[in-house]
Amino acid sequence: MDPDAVARVRRFNRAVTQRVGALDDAFLARGRSLGQSRLLWEIGESGAELRELRARLDLDSGYLTRMLQALDAAGLASVGSEPGDARVRVARLTPAGAAERRELDRLSDAQAESMLAPLDATQRARLVEAMGEVERLLAVSAVTVEVVAPSHPDARAAVGHYFAELATRFESGFDAGTTLPLSDESLQLPSGAMLLARLHGEPVAVGGVKLLGDGVGEIKRVWVSPTARGLGLGRRMLTELESVAREHGRSVVRLDTNRALVEAIALYRSAGYHEVTAFNAEPYAHHWFEKEL
Repeated sequence: MDPDAVARVRRFNRAVTQRVGALDDAFLARGRSLGQSRLLWEIGESGAELRELRARLDLDSGYLTRMLQALDAAGLASVGSEPGDARVRVARLTPAGAAERRELDRLSDAQAESMLAPLDATQRARLVEAMGEVERLLAVSAVTVEVVAPSHPDARAAVGHYFAELATRFESGFDAGTTLPLSDESLQLPSGAMLLARLHGEPVAVGGVKLLGDGVGEIKRVWVSPTARGLGLGRRMLTELESVAREHGRSVVRLDTNRALVEAIALYRSAGYHEVTAFNAEPYAHHWFEKEL
């Protein structure tokens, strides 16, 4: 890693934490830390499951519990069970907590305006654009990719979303029962692997690779959630799947795709894939690609 890049990231972190008031024990002069104020905001008007809060804020259970206890002691939030399922724990704002959240919104807007007010129109546009780019890149850096079983509930859900999207995009629709079969076993070692990408605990991309004979890996079911597109996840998943194939002795990867998926076709070509003759009888495929690793 470039030491200068690391130093610049640290300098940026120091500047931001100071400017947004993260160093102040009483964030926005409300008598509580930035962490507690952020948690109050994330619980929201309709409440939130503790599991979701942990994933969304990347907090361990103990720290989240301590912050919720502080909000409870202040009369701003409470934790209870979900009606109908006592196993699910939910944090909810009290009326005082909801009022406090609205006040935090007002003060946060004022703080943002104080950052923009000293700048001219051009500088404001540059700052807002730069912040948007930083936000996108931080999201990219927070994505994790891991090997999972195809039967994992998150993997099943992601593939389900993938099939639903194909049904809306393919000219003839899509019926999972008519595509070439793909068993769970074919996407588990030693026959293959399935990768799942998550952002703050939520599945945002999926993809599989079959490890075939003759040094060939076949990439299957690469999908990126619409909520995470534009972050380069499609290329990252493709690269990760290629790495799995390479690590298991495959020197060539191939895939097929439908002509309606123009973005995917452009990605494959830019990633070094070239079109070849059909290597399977997939009824929904119009293009077949291959790449040497």
